[in-house]
Order: sequence, then structure tokens, then C-alpha cells
Amino acid sequence: MNGQVNVTVDKKRAKPCKREIFNPATNKIIAEVFDSSLQQVEEAVGKAKQAFEQSEWKKNKSLRVEVLTKLANLLENEASIFAETETLNTGKPIKEAQLDIEDTINCLRYYANLIEENQPWTKDMFDDTNSKIIQEPIGVCALIVPWNFPLLLGMWKLAPALAAGNTVVFKPSELTPLSFLKLASLCEKAGIPEGVFNLLTGDGEVGSALVEHKDVAKVSFTGGSETGKRIYQQCAKEMKRVSLELGGKSPLLIFEDSEIDIAVDWTMFGSFFNQGQVCVASTRILVHESIYKPFLSALMEAVAGIKIGNPLREETEMGPVISTEHLNKIQDFIKLGQEEGANLLTGGTLIDCEGGNYIKPAVLVDVEQHMKVVQEEIFGPVITVQSFSSEEEAIVLANGTRFGLAAGILTNDLMKAERVAEHLQAGTIWINGYHTPHIETAWGGFKESGIGRELGPSGLAAFTETKHVNTNSKLARANWYQ
Repeated sequence: MNGQVNVTVDKKRAKPCKREIFNPATNKIIAEVFDSSLQQVEEAVGKAKQAFEQSEWKKNKSLRVEVLTKLANLLENEASIFAETETLNTGKPIKEAQLDIEDTINCLRYYANLIEENQPWTKDMFDDTNSKIIQEPIGVCALIVPWNFPLLLGMWKLAPALAAGNTVVFKPSELTPLSFLKLASLCEKAGIPEGVFNLLTGDGEVGSALVEHKDVAKVSFTGGSETGKRIYQQCAKEMKRVSLELGGKSPLLIFEDSEIDIAVDWTMFGSFFNQGQVCVASTRILVHESIYKPFLSALMEAVAGIKIGNPLREETEMGPVISTEHLNKIQDFIKLGQEEGANLLTGGTLIDCEGGNYIKPAVLVDVEQHMKVVQEEIFGPVITVQSFSSEEEAIVLANGTRFGLAAGILTNDLMKAERVAEHLQAGTIWINGYHTPHIETAWGGFKESGIGRELGPSGLAAFTETKHVNTNSKLARANWYQ
């Protein structure tokens, strides 16, 4: 539910069509954008292919370092403008948007520094030859991102793809294209050669045409698991390289030695940051039975005190969800949970605030593992709270979904935390923390939460092909079986 790509292509879209962009806090139109036509998809991929084959981009590492660094500086100079754009387009609180822009800038600088420092691996081998491992760019890369972190998640793909020497065709979500439209002008100022970075706007038809294009060598997609599966199937037909960062239903395990107020604090942050519209949001809270009741009591007080309102105000802690349609889906999930037998302890009601998509954070208890509210990604401010009696039961509950993107563990017993972490099926595990991604490390999931990793050296490697060159310094006869 955190992706907007539909893989059904309407071949009739011959011309660009106008789309209205709404502010989730008011549901008023803030911009009009033209969705790209299928012909523009062809043109963008064609330009990217030509640039990959003919420009110096893929061969000139110094140029790439220079351009990425300059782009980071340009973005830093306009950070406040980009943060406000993200808030207006997504509804996230301005403080969160400011963090997003800061992390975006750091991502650019990280990959500029990484490629500047990288040197090919070489070794003299046992047979007096020398082996060298070379990382080469793949070619034209299609990058498709969702609406919850438009600029940041986009840069997690764009920075390593460009750093590796690829050319790019980028498609933001049709709901939140504004920050990347602004970034496109900075890319030109930073000196990215023509055809290296291409931007397409539009919905699933545009994304599908991009995925299916014969000249696209790599697809990197962040979004919903079902869409990711279809993209994976399409890429398999031509053995296209593919990276998928998909859905999550992440648990936060709170053990009996945790201080209640600290556990509630991390629950609030892990569950309701960005209105819960985060792929790694801690939507399943697992609490030891000995502290279950006092934890719930403290959690209710904290939820009641959260500051919901205009996301442009500095004091706002939670803004609106992305759209009216998404708001309806969240409400449907809450209703479904109640029909399945869960008890809605608090929240789930709409808030009348300037016509925006506001909803009170919801807490569901008395849930069973088989319920859809426990198993399916809701992608909003809705959490379930379950109790457990033992370490073993906590692990079983935590691993008991088809997802495996992230998990959190709260305890003062670090040996226990390490032991539990070893058994959790998740790509990122925070011990006594939550949410913070570190650019230098890998990001991705187990099971249906995706394939491949972003960020860190793994993020760069995802946009390269590995070539082994073995050299014998002398041309001599082959030594057959001697």
C-alpha cells in the first residue's frame, strides 16, 4: 500500500494529460502537473540509452563526484523551500520534512565520497596471475518511488544509481511529484549531462511502460508487495536487474524490564511518525504480560496528548494522511478489525480540520494472529497491541506474518536482545531504538518485504555489474593438466 504503480498499460495514452495535485491538509489544489504520455516514456528511455552509450558520465568518476557534491550543496541552499514543498504535498509535519531534506543531502554526499574512495579489488593469485574485480554501471535504470518520502526515498535510489555511472529515468508517485520537479532544475544547475537524468510524471501506466521497456536494464521499485511481485515477474522475462523494497508489518517487542514511559515513547515514535505511513512503522506492539496493563494505560494517555493539526506549524506532531481515498482505506481496516473481534481501545475517528484528511491514531487490542489487522499492511496511524508470556512466544508472534522488513526490541538485557535479534526475520532490527536509517548501512527486507538492499555499499552495488578480469603477464602455452 506504499506504492502507486499499476502494471496494466493503457496503450491509448498518446498525449500528456493534466493531473491536479492536492494538499492533504486542506484537500485544495496546490499545483497542476501533466502526466507523461507513452511516447514521452519512449523518448526518455531513448535519451538515457544514448547518454549511457555516448557521454563521458559512466567513465568519468571525477565528474560524477563533482556533480553529486554540487547537487548536495544546491539542495542545502534551498533546504527550507524543499521542506515546505514536501509538507504541502504530503501532509507530513514540517519538522519531519526538514529531517527528510537533511538526510537527502547527506545521502548525496555519502555516495560522492564512497565512489571517490573506492578502488578496484586486486590480488596476485596462486598461479602467478593477477585478478581484478571491477564494478561497472548497468545501463538505463528505471527508478520508481512512492508518496510517503518522495525526495528522500527517491535519493536513496538516484544517488547510488548516478554515482555508479548509470543513466536514469525517474518516476515519482503521481500524488507527490513536486519536490522532484524542483530537484530537476537543480540537477541541470549541478551539471548533470543531458540524458543522464530524465523525469517522468504519471501513474501506473507510465510506470508499467517504463518497467516493460526493452532498453531498461535495471528496475528499482519501492512500494506495495503485490505490485512488487508483478514487477518482479515482468523483469524476469528479460532477466532485467531488479531491486524491490516492499511492504512491512513490523513488530516492536517490549520486554518486562523496560521502563513504561520509555517504552511508550518509542511506541509513539515507531508507530505514528509520518502518520504511520512508513514501510517500517512498528504497527504490531508486543508487550510482556507482566507490564501489559500499565503499558496500555500509559499509551492511552500519550495518544490522547498527541498534537494533530496544520503540518506547517512547528508544534504539530501529526498531520493528515495522504488522500481521502487512503483515509477511507484506513477506516475500512479499523472496521474490519472490529468485525474480526478486535477491540478499538481509542482513536479511529475523523478530525474536522480545514477539510484535511485527519484521523485520530487508533489502537486495537484483543487481537489474534490470524486477523487481517495483524497480517496486512494498513499504512496509517493504526496499531495492534498483543501480550506475550515468554521470549519464545514473542519471537513466534514477531515472525508470524509474510513480511520481514524491520523490528524493534526494548530491554535493558542486551544479551537477551542480541539473542532475540538472532531469531527475528527482518532486514533491520533496532535494539532500544527505532526508525533511524543509517546511510552507511544496508536497508531492505526478508520474505515478501523485498529483494536486494539500499543504502551503504550494498546500495551502490545494486546499480553495478561485477566483472572479474584475470591477467597472466606473459603469453605462454596453456599448461594442460600438468
